[in-house]
Amino acid sequence: MASGTVLSIVMLAAMAMVVGAGFLWRRRGPSKQVWLMLVLAVVLAANVAIWVVPSPDGTAPVEQELK
Repeated sequence: MASGTVLSIVMLAAMAMVVGAGFLWRRRGPSKQVWLMLVLAVVLAANVAIWVVPSPDGTAPVEQELK
């Protein structure tokens, strides 16, 4: 299932953004870039949640077949 692989890579990227923002914040990097990295991590996680969380009928969009 290729979509599972893509979702896993996106979640790894979100975690890397959070870790990178933490390192940049600790090194007194530009605060604007730190906040943008955190916002990107939230957006990535939200996109994965949209695809993985099931709808009221019990099916997740990632489980539906492409037509």
